[in-house]
Amino acid sequence: MLDRYVWGEVERISPEAPVPVVWVKKESTRFGGAANVAENVASLGARASIVGCVGDDAAGEELLSLLGGRGVDTSGAVRVPGRPTTTKTRIIAQQQQIVRADREVAEAFDEATASAVAERLAAAVDACEALIVSDYGKGVVTEDAVRAAIARARESGRVVCVDPKESHFPSYRGVTAITPNQKEAGGAVGEKIEDEVTLERVGWALQRDLDADCVVITRGEHGMALFLRGGELVRLPTVAREVYDVTGAGDTVVSALGVALAAGATMVEAALIANHAAGIVIREVGTASVSTEEIARSFAAATGGS
Repeated sequence: MLDRYVWGEVERISPEAPVPVVWVKKESTRFGGAANVAENVASLGARASIVGCVGDDAAGEELLSLLGGRGVDTSGAVRVPGRPTTTKTRIIAQQQQIVRADREVAEAFDEATASAVAERLAAAVDACEALIVSDYGKGVVTEDAVRAAIARARESGRVVCVDPKESHFPSYRGVTAITPNQKEAGGAVGEKIEDEVTLERVGWALQRDLDADCVVITRGEHGMALFLRGGELVRLPTVAREVYDVTGAGDTVVSALGVALAAGATMVEAALIANHAAGIVIREVGTASVSTEEIARSFAAATGGS
């Protein structure tokens, strides 16, 4: 996805309708969706290869060019004629989002496109150390595609991390780690997380049903809860001091988790790194990436500089 931002100020209400008039000061473009995951992976010093779809349009060309400029291998991207690249345009004034306009088609792709994605995904899995599935429910991640990719990765001992979509949970069985937020986790099990008791019921139900090495439930200001194979529950408090925008925080969590696990971290170590990474990006408006240096500074600040 491509995220566009229009930044400005509001000084009056339109005489044409009861809406604010935004005086535009600047515009910017950032990575969205799986592109944001790939950019975060690259920012953390790893080599990222992306598999997915973009439209055969100017936005798709811009997105692939931006990714290539960050060192991301885009050979796995499929250009789809007649379908727009998913683009979200946010108008922001006084650090507040006024409105968001989306251009997208979220229906399943045709058989030829799905086959091309599956072929490139298989090749990418064979060449990687970790598979990160960023599921935004836009038609690329299907049951057949994700099951085949997870099975292929796990058979060869590769790390598999998933940022899930609620309706696709049954397809994620056997992953290394899955990172739902509280709402997604509760919806997948059919029970709303309201307290520690329901949190534990939902977390362990997910871990058991998905046979995952770890279910990482992100809890906003309450941090994270890790439900580990073998019965251990680890709670990590949030490290965020200021929260301006949680857009893309899930991308950062799954990116940092996947990179850390591929580099040899334990599950708890990887989650700690991901927790600090998320605490950094939510201080900014819009999607953002984080570097290893910023994470190191965050750890130092949390431990008094030690």
